[in-house]
Amino acid sequence: MTTDNATVTTGQTAFDFLFGRWTVHHRKLVDALDPACTDWIEFHGDCEARPVLGGIGNVDTVTANLPDGREFEGMSLRLYEPETALWRIWWSSTTRPGKLDPPVEGRFQDGTGVFVGPDTIGGRPALVRYRWSRITPVSARWEQDFSFDGGTTWDPPNWIMTFERRPD
Repeated sequence: MTTDNATVTTGQTAFDFLFGRWTVHHRKLVDALDPACTDWIEFHGDCEARPVLGGIGNVDTVTANLPDGREFEGMSLRLYEPETALWRIWWSSTTRPGKLDPPVEGRFQDGTGVFVGPDTIGGRPALVRYRWSRITPVSARWEQDFSFDGGTTWDPPNWIMTFERRPD
């Protein structure tokens, strides 16, 4: 599969595009639970991703200074299950110390990776969806959105990260 002149594969190598160091522009909705909220915070940070477990997994760390001066750090763990050809992604960050979010799972198809899983958002059962798209050798886009009706409808994205590969 190709998209934006980059090869996006399926299976175990689907996330190989992410390995290395990135500058990341974050655009995050101030209140993802308020349907009327149109206020966003924007900030820049860094990401570094590497393979683990002989290539059937990978980890990344994301660091940033938030506009209010707080330091932010997050990490993803991605594991590939060859029997089902599914990836599972777990997220943890300093905004919820000591917590590992429930995994989302999915795969790449036609150059876009879609990963969905159940969670509780603001005390309400929800589905969380991560979407990877616009992947080139030097850039990529990640989005997060929620569904509170079992996936029938999805809120607009509440967090968008635009990745630019670092030359170093």
